[in-house]
Amino acid sequence: MRRKKWLALILAACMGISCLAGCQNTSAGGDQTSAASGSAAQDRDSSAKETVKLTALISKHSLTKDVNEMEWLKLLEEENGVEVEWQQITADWDQKKSVMFAGGDIPDILFKATVTTDFATYNGLFENLAPYIDSGAMPNVARMFEEHPELRVLCTDENEAIYGIPNYRSLWPRTNRVLYINQTWLDNLGLQTPQTMDELEEVLIAFKEGDPNGNGDTSDEIPFDFNGFPTFMLGCFGVPMMNESDGYFIEDGKVKNYRVDERYKDFMIWLQKLYSEGLINEEVITQDYSKFQSLARGEGTTAKVGVTLGWESGDRFGTEVSDQYTPLPALKPHADSDEGEVFWGYYSDNNSVNAATVAMSANCKNKEAAVKFMDAFYAENMGLQVLFGGMNEVDKCVQDNGDGTYTVLPPADPGVDAGTWKWTNSFADYSPYYIPDDMKDRLTMGEDMQRVIEERLPLETTLDMMEEKCETYPAKFITYTTDENSDLAMTQANINNIVDQTYSAWLTEPSRNIDEEWEAYVQSVYDIGLTQNLAIRQAAYERYLASME
Repeated sequence: MRRKKWLALILAACMGISCLAGCQNTSAGGDQTSAASGSAAQDRDSSAKETVKLTALISKHSLTKDVNEMEWLKLLEEENGVEVEWQQITADWDQKKSVMFAGGDIPDILFKATVTTDFATYNGLFENLAPYIDSGAMPNVARMFEEHPELRVLCTDENEAIYGIPNYRSLWPRTNRVLYINQTWLDNLGLQTPQTMDELEEVLIAFKEGDPNGNGDTSDEIPFDFNGFPTFMLGCFGVPMMNESDGYFIEDGKVKNYRVDERYKDFMIWLQKLYSEGLINEEVITQDYSKFQSLARGEGTTAKVGVTLGWESGDRFGTEVSDQYTPLPALKPHADSDEGEVFWGYYSDNNSVNAATVAMSANCKNKEAAVKFMDAFYAENMGLQVLFGGMNEVDKCVQDNGDGTYTVLPPADPGVDAGTWKWTNSFADYSPYYIPDDMKDRLTMGEDMQRVIEERLPLETTLDMMEEKCETYPAKFITYTTDENSDLAMTQANINNIVDQTYSAWLTEPSRNIDEEWEAYVQSVYDIGLTQNLAIRQAAYERYLASME
């Protein structure tokens, strides 16, 4: 398979790079604990005698409780001899970040608060962590890099510095969205499961007119709802969404952008038709995420939404109506469409790896203690707690079975779905942790993740076909120079402004003729900066391929 061949090349090349960078001088240690080793021994002894005070910032989900109430985090601080004063941000971090970073006064450690471009934009603000990794002061991170050397390449800049450390989890599926349909509504109306987009439209019309929830009100059903742009479904119209990033994908060796692709135009014409027929939530553009979630959870056992995209049924529909929904496969547009050109959103790289999940201030006064604390998040048993919640008697979310295996426990509150429970009691996704590959065989997942796997079974044939047929866009592992990063960021903002506004207008204004406006729209996107961005990304992609030879 093309993807597997590339992965083999990545690992082979990255091992050589990792050795040159000094990974052969590091050791994770046989016990895989969160303590530093080697030159950090004296610091470890000092920390045991005296608690070191640190400051930290976390940009967290709105569901996440006060981190000071997380018992696993309290224990982690005690084990590493630190007392952390936490600053917790739940909204508008991007705006607040620019002000804080420009001022130059940042906490000692930043969790889930940086992106790779921050390190070039705010040069000198962050500590280079490579010397700590190579000296043995971060054994758990070193172990992660040794087992996945491509991750070191991901976070190493053009000057061989590492300012932000990524995470890795082996447990996540190849796609993070499923298209759900209300099976109860189908049964109530005597309808068959749709096999094409044309048939789906007929079903949506029936959902709109036929009172499928049976409450006597034919106006309270929402046939189709989604949040933002339904990217995953674009693959059904032939766009090979193989680790697509910001609209960019690879086809025939070329970096392309689906926003100027004819297949995107066809998809938009279909969406506009559905909206004009009253089949899409009329507030789909303006509703916030909480409204989007609450609508799908219905009123008691009365469902309100017929078809929608989601991560997992319990997370999307809650505990009252989730059993009414069933997942759909990738639907071809028409009965005569080529099934070999029907794809889905495939995001294995994005689901497994996140860059720059933790960083340290260059002005931190207790660097050794901070580094030791950061590294502790990457220990095996701690990584599970960072992702799923505590492994203790106070906030027990994960059970250590004592034989190298673990079990994610159901929520202590039966009224809360497993996804919400996880996000409440842990740092959750995009956090610093390392979940090694063999954990797939040693961890019994919670009910929600078991459903995640089960609900993706209808998509497996399509995703397997994509691995055989499509070219992946290794965006996570492509690096850019400082100037390239700056140019990309500035131009992409201008591109997004045009494509987002046009998408909203085309979707919600039936009078807008997409066919007639298409050429002028495409030219405007190229002129505002897409031509430049495609050239930069193509050059970077070719450098990446050359490094794999």
